Amino acid sequence: MAVVITGYDLTIEDLVRVARLGEKVELHPDAIDRIKRCRAMLEKKIQAKEIMYGVNTGIGEFSEIVLSDEQIRQFQKYLIYNHSAGIGDPMPEEWVRGAMLGRINVHAHGHSGVRPEITLTLVEMLNKGVTPYVCKKGSVGASGDLAPMSQIALVLLGEGMAYYKGELLPGREALEKAGIKVPGLEARDGLGTINGSNVLTAMSALFLYDVNRWLKQAEIAAAMSMEALKANMKVLDERIHKVRGFPGAVRTARIMRRLVEGGDLASLKVKTRVQDAYSIRSTPQVIGAAHDAVRWARQQVETELNGVGDNPIFFPEDDQQLSGANFQGTPIAVPMDMVGSAVTMVSVMSERRMNRLNNPALSQGLPPFLTKGAGMFSGLMLSQYTADMQIVEQRILSVPASIQSIPAAADQEDFVSMGMNTALKNWQILDNAFGVLGIEMMAAAQAMDFRDYKFGRGTQLAHDVIRRYVEFLDVDRPLYKDHNTMKDLVARGEILDEIEKELGSLDWIDDDFNKIP
Repeated sequence: MAVVITGYDLTIEDLVRVARLGEKVELHPDAIDRIKRCRAMLEKKIQAKEIMYGVNTGIGEFSEIVLSDEQIRQFQKYLIYNHSAGIGDPMPEEWVRGAMLGRINVHAHGHSGVRPEITLTLVEMLNKGVTPYVCKKGSVGASGDLAPMSQIALVLLGEGMAYYKGELLPGREALEKAGIKVPGLEARDGLGTINGSNVLTAMSALFLYDVNRWLKQAEIAAAMSMEALKANMKVLDERIHKVRGFPGAVRTARIMRRLVEGGDLASLKVKTRVQDAYSIRSTPQVIGAAHDAVRWARQQVETELNGVGDNPIFFPEDDQQLSGANFQGTPIAVPMDMVGSAVTMVSVMSERRMNRLNNPALSQGLPPFLTKGAGMFSGLMLSQYTADMQIVEQRILSVPASIQSIPAAADQEDFVSMGMNTALKNWQILDNAFGVLGIEMMAAAQAMDFRDYKFGRGTQLAHDVIRRYVEFLDVDRPLYKDHNTMKDLVARGEILDEIEKELGSLDWIDDDFNKIP
């Protein structure tokens, strides 16, 4: 079923369906009417020679230069040429498709002044699988993602490059093969296509979707380690978390109880310590804090997806155009910097639990480094090194990008969000997080095999899925294959999917979480 674009109700899940899964897009008739009404107002103002930024003036430091009638149309082409200034490897197609969807949703409000042909061509490109070639780097996350969005706009000129059916082609050829007419760019069309933080927002939306799935797997990994370490499961009692009141902690504790339910530790059939170390005892509070960060970031990203990120902004009902800074990426960069740090934080705690599994002084009777032949064999000793290296890289990447502004455009654009840097480093953080969590899961499964009591339904299922891909480490073997196998297993979420089939969604949380029973 097609995702209907209205301008007002696009969700992260909708974006994933279109950008990643190839769902079709349909522009609501009311949105088309709004776009036409706004364009009519703009053309009237052009004929009246009213001065409008980026329509009949230059941009940035050149905003005071008024263009002649002959220059107005040509300006849009040269604007796109000049701003197609990115560098580096190509973006994944899903990032570009997500940015195109976001821009369509901005246009749907009827405040951008572009011709309907521009928006409808973007819709056609999504539906027929024409995806512009866009460099990863070049945006400073203010004045919009100008460099990457301009590479999208190049294809609207019949230029640039685009992917079609797995082949990278010249833009015009890709459109022709898909049966899409080149719309060209007239007054306002170019700036109206590029002047928003649509790329970093699309990247952030996809990232948040994947982080939510990763956090649920962090809860699974933690539950497995707690089972293997004979943890006191009373720390998951909902009453502890409700009296404090943070919804993320309530959610994590509730999910982890479901994972260990039916096991001997949860049933108090195995003797445990009165209190465990913080990396065990604080798990709901820490993973829960990450969930709370994601919840705020999601609110910010969906606000941006459904808002008007543009400049200038046209108000047909008032016959006015106003210039401002709704292209500024800071409202996304700030929460996304926080989420990246939260992923690193949860990864650090994951490694600390893995350390306890390895260390015979801390592991409640498990063999050193989870091997039966200590001395001859080193077991999972080096797995911890690999986790540690990835965490150091995560920590370096967790420095906020949103405080790193460097002035540009002769100091006209003297504060920028650097939100693209946030988005790019977040994907690197998450890539490492898949590896760190995979190593904890592998260690926890190894440790569980040394125990002789019953595990919870969820943790046992997780163990069984892991054993389909990674054998018990009886004697030492090269572990890089196992590490990469586990990383891929976490990245695609197979363990999570199997558990949710059996136990139901791990997303659910009661609306009245903060009411003390």
